[in-house]
Amino acid sequence: MHLKNRQNFKGVMKSVHSGIGGSTLRQRIETLPEDSVLFRSDFPDYHSEFVGGTLSELTNEGVLVKLAQGIYARPRKSRFGVVLPSVEKIVQAISKRDNAKVIPFGMTALNALGLSTQVPMNYTYLTTGSERTISLKNQQVVLKRGVPKNFCYTTRLISLMVQALRALKQENVGQEEIQTIRTLITREPDKESLTKDVDMMPAWMKRIVKPMLDNEN
Repeated sequence: MHLKNRQNFKGVMKSVHSGIGGSTLRQRIETLPEDSVLFRSDFPDYHSEFVGGTLSELTNEGVLVKLAQGIYARPRKSRFGVVLPSVEKIVQAISKRDNAKVIPFGMTALNALGLSTQVPMNYTYLTTGSERTISLKNQQVVLKRGVPKNFCYTTRLISLMVQALRALKQENVGQEEIQTIRTLITREPDKESLTKDVDMMPAWMKRIVKPMLDNEN
């Protein structure tokens, strides 16, 4: 290629791979806040192969960590090493990207509400989006397709509580668990939505929670 043509070609490529204000894709990613979750699909104004190559380079350099196919994190650096975003933040970012709802499930829900102090080895969530499994170091995040009735509650508290109590089972709900639930109910600010949500809970759960609402009034 003639030198002048090559220079013109480079100029065209530079303009293609530059974003708003002339910043490059690499610069845009490097200036993202630490603890960010990003996706290959976040950069539709660039050619997909170029995006993939840039993400690979930044991953090899330690600027990014690849979480799963097409999903990356901009980790925090501490004296103990690289710190990834929390599982909850990663899951919420995925659900926002997919325009889906998610609810912690099983042991994950119990832990989120403080009904169990056991830290789950694997985190499980119900989702209205696509099913997938994400491996994070020694942990796995499992997104399972949930039926619509799991997502009918307005308050996050009752959505979580239904899943947590389902995992705990009725016969294992003791005084300690009831006290924890009562405290959580007291802290919920949206009492109107809370009341409506409790009325939609499975019967045995409603029998536990409903009297706590009456005591609030």
